[in-house]
Amino acid sequence: MRLREVYRVTVFVPPAHLQALHEGILSVEPLGDERYDAVMWLSAPGIEQFRPLAGAHPAQGAVGELARVPSVCLTFAIPRDPERLARVLREGVRRHHPWESPAIFVDESLQPIFDDEG
Repeated sequence: MRLREVYRVTVFVPPAHLQALHEGILSVEPLGDERYDAVMWLSAPGIEQFRPLAGAHPAQGAVGELARVPSVCLTFAIPRDPERLARVLREGVRRHHPWESPAIFVDESLQPIFDDEG
């Protein structure tokens, strides 16, 4: 076993936009290791809450009003390379996400990679 340094990226997205976001990310980054690609984790739909403030241009909801909308948590890992991360966030996530300010979280993490011997 070896530990691979990765960025763990978590994005919350409305279920209706999940497929477009999924495809957009994979168009920029294969998301995998030597044996698998297209590796992502999805959670069951939950609720995302926000209140757009003056100057916002919300895709859903109205300025000054609390909005609650269905949301899915999409998580993936990429090798820890700042330029790669920036490209994935800009071209894969931001370009394919419907929100003006998407909920995106990036953590530095370690991902165990198991060899054939376990």
